[in-house]
Amino acid sequence: MDFFQAVILSIVEGFSEFLPISSTGHLVLTSKLLNIPQTEFVKSFEIIIQLGAILAVVFLYFKRVITNFKLWPKILMAFLPSAFFGLIFYSFIKANLIGNTMVTLFALFFGGIALIFLEKIYKEQVHHIESLDKISIKTALLIGVCQSFSMIPGVSRAAATIIGGMFLGLKRTTAVEFSFLLAVPTMAAATGLDLIKSDFNFSTEEYSLLAIGLLGSFITAIVAIKFLLKFVATHTFIPFGIYRIILSALFFLLIYY
Repeated sequence: MDFFQAVILSIVEGFSEFLPISSTGHLVLTSKLLNIPQTEFVKSFEIIIQLGAILAVVFLYFKRVITNFKLWPKILMAFLPSAFFGLIFYSFIKANLIGNTMVTLFALFFGGIALIFLEKIYKEQVHHIESLDKISIKTALLIGVCQSFSMIPGVSRAAATIIGGMFLGLKRTTAVEFSFLLAVPTMAAATGLDLIKSDFNFSTEEYSLLAIGLLGSFITAIVAIKFLLKFVATHTFIPFGIYRIILSALFFLLIYY
């Protein structure tokens, strides 16, 4: 991986992390387009640069979260399922799923169909929760269970948590904001686990590439977060579902035909 490739991947990560289109899936496909071999460092790079997106959430929501102690137990409860399954399946996921183009394409395609279908049947009600403070511990845990499916590249953590939250009684904007906040412990843990497993065994050049990736994903994630909050105020997620289907189909034809 060179400097240019690191910048491109960081931009892709930052823009796609909080949109329901799968950042991991986009990183896999982008790496394929750029002919970047799926080495252990590249796999670690794709995980670790998520920290930049985390910092974007912390930067934008710091005052709101740091003073709201009621939110902390709910975010922690929602994080637990992914922590549990992540620890158990870490080795399998990194060895067999991350970097797997076929798995990514199938998850993107069928995830897009599911996104469209669920949006068609979803009806926001007046009684749906519009405040993060009113989310119950049980609801937070169930959103966390939904999030655990996003360990499969192409599923999308954002899609799983947002759609899960909507069908568990959260208003669209509330589900989006809870998804942002839940990303912080989830991606911080994924990054920390990968750093520990890799024993921080990176060269000076690789640390430089990681720094570039973190900065790029931080800047672009801020833009993506602000865009999504404005978008959901007047739109559904159906365009993202259509995009996922078209993207996966085009890549499948490009790679395998």
